[in-house]
Amino acid sequence: MLQSASLAALAGIRHGFFTRTGGVSQGVYASLNGGVGSNDNPEQVAENRARMAQALGVAPERFLTPYQIHSPDVVAADRPWTADTRPRADAIVTREPGLAIGVSTADCGPLLFADAKARVIGAAHAGWRGALTGVIDGTVAAMEKLGAERANITVTLGPTIRQDNYEVGPEFVERFLAADAYNARFFSDAARAGHALFDLTGYIAARVQQAGIEKFEDIGLCTYADPARFYSFRRATHLSEPYYGRHINAIALTA
Repeated sequence: MLQSASLAALAGIRHGFFTRTGGVSQGVYASLNGGVGSNDNPEQVAENRARMAQALGVAPERFLTPYQIHSPDVVAADRPWTADTRPRADAIVTREPGLAIGVSTADCGPLLFADAKARVIGAAHAGWRGALTGVIDGTVAAMEKLGAERANITVTLGPTIRQDNYEVGPEFVERFLAADAYNARFFSDAARAGHALFDLTGYIAARVQQAGIEKFEDIGLCTYADPARFYSFRRATHLSEPYYGRHINAIALTA
C-alpha cells in the first residue's frame, strides 16, 4: 500500500492507498481487487479485503466501504455493517477506534481525512460528479459534527487519473462552466476537435481549499498511466477489457 507523508506523521492514525498488487484475484482483477460489486470471485475479494484489513490493524468485519453512487452523500459509522446493509453514499466519517473506513476507486479521486487532535477521520470518493456536487464539503461538515475542526484537518488525495489521460466531451465542459465560469481553468485542449482534457485532481484540490482546508497533499500518481500498480476504468474501456478491479483507500484510528 501507498501512504502519504502528512497522514503518516499523525499519531494514532493508520492509513493506506492500496494498489492492485498483493492479492489473490486473477485475470483482469489481478491481484488485490477490493470491489465487492465487481464480477470477481467473492471469496477472492473477501481474502483481498481481509489482507487490507490486517494491514490497517483491524478485523475484516471492521473494514468498511459504502455502496458508492457518485453522490455528495456522507454517512457516519460507529459500528460494522455487512455487504448487504452497507449504506448508499460516497463518503464515511467516524470517531470509532479500530474501525477502518474506506472508499473504492479505479480512476476517481480517493480522499482520506484526519483530525488527529479530535480523533475524527473520513474517507471520500471524489469522482467528477461527487466533487462537483459537494462530497468534499459534506465530508468536512460531517467530521465537524463529530468534533473535528477545519484548521486541524489533514487531507490527502491518492492515485487518480491525471489530466493528460482524461479526455471529455463538450457537454461535460459546459456542465462545469455552468456551475462556475472560473472552472475553465481546469480544462485544456485535447487532440480531438471539440474535446478537452479535464484536470480532476486540480479541481479536487481547489474544492478542498474552498472547504477551508489548508493541510492538503496530493501524492501525484496516475491510475491510467501505471497499469502495473493501478486499476483504471478508462484504460480498461480503451483496451476493450471485459471488466476492471477496484482499489481500496482506507483510514483507521488506533484503538
